Amino acid sequence: MRLGNQVALVTGASSGIGRATAIALAAEGAGIAINYSKSRGEAEETAEAVTRLGRKALLVQADVSDDAQVRSMVEQVVSHFGRLDILINNAGTTIRVEFEDLEGLTEEVWERVLGVNLIGAFFCSRAAGRVMQRQGNGCIVNVSSDSGTKPYGSSIAYCASKAGMNSLTATMAIALAPQVRVNAVAPGLIDTPWHKGKPDWRPEVAQTALLRRYGKAEDVAEVIVALVASAGFVTGQILQVDGGQQVP
Repeated sequence: MRLGNQVALVTGASSGIGRATAIALAAEGAGIAINYSKSRGEAEETAEAVTRLGRKALLVQADVSDDAQVRSMVEQVVSHFGRLDILINNAGTTIRVEFEDLEGLTEEVWERVLGVNLIGAFFCSRAAGRVMQRQGNGCIVNVSSDSGTKPYGSSIAYCASKAGMNSLTATMAIALAPQVRVNAVAPGLIDTPWHKGKPDWRPEVAQTALLRRYGKAEDVAEVIVALVASAGFVTGQILQVDGGQQVP
């Protein structure tokens, strides 16, 4: 196990990519702090999956867009485990607004989407990064999106938040170097609970992706684990996880 005795905080870990990542990190030996905002029942299911692997799990409730809650969350993790080695900024939200509906992009929409997706990732990285710097090492992985590099997604605000996260990845890599590595994964369309109740996009993706299938949460988790456990000379990078959809 490559991550024995290490501790990971995964935000938005109650389902989807967050849950898959928490389980994958636990399988490599890490203790897991499972952050959630509202879905405690689902977060408990993630914790049960982690403990079945013989790893310690801690539930920590926090809205990542609130700096005070983030600082308290990191303090709880360090108090419980005695350290914090890995941060996965996975918590995200969106509000669907068609690109042409500019008036639909209200101040409230911008504040919520940027607050969770971008500012929240900064708050978490700052709080966790300081702990990691004091320890002498650490790793942060941001979960971005292909919407950060092309005009596609649920809203202009969502695309902007993920483009901002890509920039944040590079700038925080500078700010926290040399002790802390900061990278990002940018998934394409991935089969997660986010898409429940929406038109089935999977057949089209399976036809257009070079690998001729759509992605699952475990595919993204696998790449995140690789960045954490095996890519010791990589920082400030954004890695597409889309089966080759964006290859020209």
